Amino acid sequence: MPSPSALFAVFKSRPELSLSLGSCLAVLAIVSIVGYLLARERDGIEQAAIRASNNIVQLIESDILRNVELYDQSLRGVIWGVKHPELLRLPPQLRQQILFSQAFTTPVRGDILWLDSNGDVRGDSTSSTPRQANFADTAPFQTHRSQPGLGLLISPPFKARLGDLDWCISFTRRISGEHGEFLGIAAGALRLSYFDELFKRLDVGEDSSVNLFNLDGQLLARQPVRAGDPQVGSNYGARPNFQRIISEHKGSFIAPSAERNGERRMYTFAKVADLPLIVLVVHSVDEVFAPWRRTAMLVGGATGVLCLAILWLSLLLGRELRRRQVAEQNLEALAATDGLTGLANRRRLDQVLRQEWARAQRNAQPLAVLMIDVDDFKAFNQRHGHAGGDHALREVALTLQRCIRRPADLAARYGGEEFQVVLPETDLAGAYWLAERIRKAVAALPPFGGDSAPVTVSIGIAVHTAQTQHDLTTLLGLADEALYRAKAAGRNRVEGALA
Repeated sequence: MPSPSALFAVFKSRPELSLSLGSCLAVLAIVSIVGYLLARERDGIEQAAIRASNNIVQLIESDILRNVELYDQSLRGVIWGVKHPELLRLPPQLRQQILFSQAFTTPVRGDILWLDSNGDVRGDSTSSTPRQANFADTAPFQTHRSQPGLGLLISPPFKARLGDLDWCISFTRRISGEHGEFLGIAAGALRLSYFDELFKRLDVGEDSSVNLFNLDGQLLARQPVRAGDPQVGSNYGARPNFQRIISEHKGSFIAPSAERNGERRMYTFAKVADLPLIVLVVHSVDEVFAPWRRTAMLVGGATGVLCLAILWLSLLLGRELRRRQVAEQNLEALAATDGLTGLANRRRLDQVLRQEWARAQRNAQPLAVLMIDVDDFKAFNQRHGHAGGDHALREVALTLQRCIRRPADLAARYGGEEFQVVLPETDLAGAYWLAERIRKAVAALPPFGGDSAPVTVSIGIAVHTAQTQHDLTTLLGLADEALYRAKAAGRNRVEGALA
């Protein structure tokens, strides 16, 4: 990972990068802030919808509990009256008044019956003369007969046998004798249309609904009812969302609806106390978040325009900065490049030598310098003229560039037919290896202009190590001395020394 100083140097050398980075950070900050505010607003809307749904659930739960309590009081009153033998000797009208004195039945809710051990109707809250029917085959009757300690039982939805009660649920209690023998049941029927009327008074939205289920997943009531909706008695027990509701008992979640082809819906629900009933409020997610979505589109559009404007202006300014920088770099390159060979010139060479010398001193690393001279160049120039000499120097320069591969290494024209190579962090063995490579590569160039022998170079090497105390001038002098030794030894050679 680049160091902070290196990054600072990069941004300093390329101001358009700083501008682009700053613009991107500004845009990122704007988008982050707007995104955070919109997300918080969305969470607020979701929580508000959940609170409103919970309030509806609690209201319905309270009403159901009140009705169940009233029905249970009526059933207990019937059981109390049946257990007094003298009640059976009273006139039917008076007996009916005593048995159902606590009954609160109305046509809106339903009626209460006393069934004997055979399932026949012995008492009717609607009339002193009981209606004739037998309920011995019904599930609540058989359940109470076989399970003495069951208590209050709430039945699945059913079609009433008496009257026009349509869909109902029943509340039943067992009537037991002094020795626990089965004497019958007290049963109260509650119209499911009562819940429909209750739910109609609640405004939950155009694409939302209030529902009442039993624990088996049977639908007891729903409002509003739309075309194509499941009917009362439909079973949802096997659906994943209902399974989750059963397992959590109370809460809220958002999930796809199998009933609406995967449309996402918000489910808020609660189990009614200890009763086998569940109140469920279902909202359309699209309907809940429609106002937020309009706000998000408006704010997002305005933010997008603002960010695009910032980036566009930054792009224009960055382009101008790049043009200016390219012009400056071109001028700088011209000032640091040798016009004939394309290598670094003497001015650039001096700068790099000072920089690398200081770095070698600071890091206690070796520094190698190669002094390269073209052999017998004056004679070559006399044979081929200045144009041929210039061509030979360019070929040697290209060879140097091909041999040097590390980014920190520098090949420069020292003057005339002399070249110099600066090799940071290179010991004597490494410098010898590279010098030999350069010598062989130059010697492998094809002869020029009919010459029988190729152009060759002599190379002198000087290496500064951490153990020596010489200065840069001494290092260069030693490289020059090594070059003269190479020439004196017959040219096309490499000589070197440690500074």
